[in-house]
Amino acid sequence: MKDIKYGDDLLHVLEALSNPYRLKIIAVLKQDRQYVSQLARELGISRPLLYLHLKKLEEVDIIKGHHEVSEDGKAMKYYELTPFNLPLDEELIAGLENSLTMKKKNK
Repeated sequence: MKDIKYGDDLLHVLEALSNPYRLKIIAVLKQDRQYVSQLARELGISRPLLYLHLKKLEEVDIIKGHHEVSEDGKAMKYYELTPFNLPLDEELIAGLENSLTMKKKNK
């Protein structure tokens, strides 16, 4: 996982973790790497929807994907978990407070 140096980094990680399918993906990949079709079947979702979830996790370096060629010559995309530790506490949040991007609402 990317180093959390700015408040916005923390928000991106929390956003990536804020979906039950993404948490399930992490749990499944903790056991072993998997290819996309296998992972989609295990989660019971379509491959396009799975790719959306995988993209969110990959953007914050929680998972990584790579292509391999099977014995029959078929290209397969595998994903694996990148070990991470998120020490979320009041110290981290307070230390990142000044680096949060605050969007102003238009009136």
